[in-house]
Amino acid sequence: MYATGIDVSETKRAELIELCNECLAEAVDLQLHCKHAHWNVKGPNFIALHQLFDQVNESVEDYIDLIAERAVQLGGIANSTSHVVPTWAHMPENEPHSASEKDYVQSLSGDAVSADIFTEISRGVEKWLWMVEAHLQSQR
Repeated sequence: MYATGIDVSETKRAELIELCNECLAEAVDLQLHCKHAHWNVKGPNFIALHQLFDQVNESVEDYIDLIAERAVQLGGIANSTSHVVPTWAHMPENEPHSASEKDYVQSLSGDAVSADIFTEISRGVEKWLWMVEAHLQSQR
């Protein structure tokens, strides 16, 4: 860990850095799922979902920056390489050739944010969750 003037013990900073990196991997995975859904969605709601997935992606990019920068501010390294994300992320994959609109909407309706330090991100994720779930509710 790098030295920092932040008034948090080294032990606590190490714990927070690990939490940030776990959430960073989840956020990077979410962003990849957003773009995958954006590029591949098909069906009668194509335009609306195509635009929605792109908007969610833009917000997730901002969340990724917040999380990664906090890990570095705490004296750590933002760890989101292609080797790390698959080992820490937990979002389910859709079958690329058989995924429906509903499959893409369901895959993006998860919320992995659980810590108080991510309040802003949680609010944003919940807003997008509401918008994505509105598509599921209309299909019932």
